[in-house]
Amino acid sequence: MIPKTLAQARFLSEEVFIHRLHLEQKRTERSQRPFILVLLESASLLKANGRVGVCQRILDLLLKSFRETDVLGWYQYGSAAGLIFTEVGPEGGRSTGSLLTGRVRELLAGELSPEEICQVRLSFFVFPEDWDKWGGSAEPVLYPETVRSRRYSKLVKRLVDIGGSLIAILLGSPLFFATAAAIKLTSRGPVLFRQQRVGQFGRRFTLLKFRSMRANNDHTLHQEYVKNLIAGTPDSSDGLPPKVFKLTGDPRITQIGRFLRKTSVDEMPQFLNVLRGEMSLVGPRPPIPYEVDSYEIWHRRRLLAVKPGITGLWQVNGRSRTTFDEMVRLDLQYAKFWSVWLDLRILLQTPGAVIAGDGAY
Repeated sequence: MIPKTLAQARFLSEEVFIHRLHLEQKRTERSQRPFILVLLESASLLKANGRVGVCQRILDLLLKSFRETDVLGWYQYGSAAGLIFTEVGPEGGRSTGSLLTGRVRELLAGELSPEEICQVRLSFFVFPEDWDKWGGSAEPVLYPETVRSRRYSKLVKRLVDIGGSLIAILLGSPLFFATAAAIKLTSRGPVLFRQQRVGQFGRRFTLLKFRSMRANNDHTLHQEYVKNLIAGTPDSSDGLPPKVFKLTGDPRITQIGRFLRKTSVDEMPQFLNVLRGEMSLVGPRPPIPYEVDSYEIWHRRRLLAVKPGITGLWQVNGRSRTTFDEMVRLDLQYAKFWSVWLDLRILLQTPGAVIAGDGAY
C-alpha cells in the first residue's frame, strides 16, 4: 500500500489535473506526440462519503501501477478519476488506448468485487483527435477547461445572440427582400447559398449566405488557394504567400455578388444560423471542412472555446487582409478574453470596418 502522503502528492486535485491536461495538449501541439486520457467513472465508489476504504483502494491501485511520468488525478472530484498516459507513439493511439483500458480493468478485477466492478465505467480519448475527418467532431471531454468555464457569461452571450439576431432580421427585412430580388433578377440559381461549415468542437452545420457566385461552380480554385494560405506557401501568380483570406479577382463572383461581398450584405442570412444556435454574433470565422483538413494541431483551438461568429476580432482589425496564423492568434485572443462587453465593442466596430471595406472581396 502506498503511504497516504505519497498518494496525496501524486494524485492531483481536480483543478491541478485539468491544468495538467491543458499543458499536455500544448506540449503535444509542439512535439506531435499524442497522449491518452483514460477516465475511471463511478459516482458510487469514488464519492467522498461513499463506502469506507473503496475509493482509497482504487486510487492506491492506480498510483502504484503506472509510470511516474503518467499524470493521475481527479477529473471530476468524487465521481471521475483521470489518467494521462504521456509520450504515446505517433501511430496506433486508439489501439494503445484499448490496451491501457484493458489493463486498468484487469487491475480493478483483482481488487474489487464483481458487484463493485459493475459500478465502474472506463473510457479513453486520444489527443490529437481525427475529428476534422469523415464528418466527425471533437470530444468535449478533452477540453473541460472550456466546457466548464464562465457558464453564466455564456448564457448571457446566448441571450444577446437571440435578441440581436431578432432585431437585425426585423430591421433588415426590407434589405433582405431587395437583395433576394436583385440576385434572382441578375443571375440563375437560388437566392441563398448553403455550405457545410465546421462549428464549435468540430460539429458541422449548414451556413447560409446570399448567393454571390454563379450557381454550380467549381470550388477547386478556392480550395488550392486556401491550402497555400494556411501553409504560407507562395501563390503561383506572384511568387508570394497569400496575404488575404478571400480569393481576390475570383471569376466565379457575379456582378451583384461583388457589391454584396464588399458591403457584407451577403452575410445577413447568418442571423438565422445564430438563432438556431449554430453560430454567435461574435466569434471565429467558421471554416469549410477542406480548410480544417490543412490545419496544424494548434489551429484547431480556434474552434473549441466559443461558437463561430458573423463578426470577430480579425474582421474589425483589417477584415480579410491578414495572414492565416495572425487570424488564428486573434481568434485565440478573443476566446481567452471574451466577455459581453468585448462582444458589444466588436459589434459597434463592425459597421466601421464594413464601410471602410478594407480587405473585403
